[in-house]
Amino acid sequence: MAEMKLLGVSLSPFTHRVEWALKIKGVEYELIVEDPQNKSPLLLQSNPIHKKIPVLIHNGKPISESMVILEYIDETFEGPSILPEDPYDRAIARFWAKFLDEKCLPAMGKVYFGTGEESDKAKEECNELLKILDNELKNKKFFVGDKIGFADIAANLMAFWMGIIEEASGVVLVTSEKFSNYCVWREEYLNCSQVKDNLPSKDALFAHFQARFQAAAAPK
Repeated sequence: MAEMKLLGVSLSPFTHRVEWALKIKGVEYELIVEDPQNKSPLLLQSNPIHKKIPVLIHNGKPISESMVILEYIDETFEGPSILPEDPYDRAIARFWAKFLDEKCLPAMGKVYFGTGEESDKAKEECNELLKILDNELKNKKFFVGDKIGFADIAANLMAFWMGIIEEASGVVLVTSEKFSNYCVWREEYLNCSQVKDNLPSKDALFAHFQARFQAAAAPK
């Protein structure tokens, strides 16, 4: 059996993207948990440019960046496709994955971890981005097709982590009244066996973000 190691962090949505892809393909792997504050020599050697998780090491060869790793997994291993077979659908899946990573996640980060005016502007931006996603998901089970795929895995932070961050911070962006299609998609997503059986601990995640918000709010 091929040697497969995943360098990651147990609460990281980016690590879980890779784990879910490996689960979909039925690939066995060893998770090596990294400490972001004390990065291992293996991580620094395997990803010398960004020095970040996740890194997949397959037969001694490292691959970095979660969405790049997903494509590698999809192309390398047999099993259910993660990217659609149709070229147009593949392009659409890649588009939404890029939209999520380059537009939604940075705006969300500014809402919850920015300050003052930056955070307020980001709330308006997030609202507009969520409207776009809600419209795209109208009458759809998933972003492309009737099963969880590339764009949905890219959206894992929006589907699971975001709700816990909202709860820990008290700043709620998503309601079923405002974004009904998005909420239906999220419910469907979180009930997928590959997802619900491999989610991080909600309590641990809540405690992690609550501590971050409390530390940020503490007098300096």
